[in-house]
Amino acid sequence: MNTLSYKTVSANKNTVDKEWLLIDAENEVLGRLASTTAMLLRGKYKPNYTPHVDCGDNVVIINADKIRLTGDKWEAKEYIRHSGYPGGQRSATARELMAKKPTAMVEKAIKGMLPKNKLGADLFRNLYVYAGSEHEQTAQKPKKINLKSIR
Repeated sequence: MNTLSYKTVSANKNTVDKEWLLIDAENEVLGRLASTTAMLLRGKYKPNYTPHVDCGDNVVIINADKIRLTGDKWEAKEYIRHSGYPGGQRSATARELMAKKPTAMVEKAIKGMLPKNKLGADLFRNLYVYAGSEHEQTAQKPKKINLKSIR
């Protein structure tokens, strides 16, 4: 008998079940928070994960202004941007960026861990980062998760 006893199932946007997750970033290390969040956004922990489909969850991060950086990264880590004009390169330390826009460090860290294509842009739209403890997604009733339990 030449039949397969299994069938590979590929998810598509109609069969994917998305959840709303809430992460409290208070006293969390930036890199560990970002890698776990990127995994949740991508959906790599789900049994029906498909690489070319947005099968991840919607993630809400609160208290992004209370993250931790280890070592002397508050002063040594630099974020570089360029205006597009000659001599237009600007840089800011982590402390300066946190003072200017508290959510930017978390967003940049997570965006760097997502694919650099259209799928990555779509996945990044499922992320909502807030500096304080209040968020606008209360109607979706996000499920609070503990990052320490996900490994």
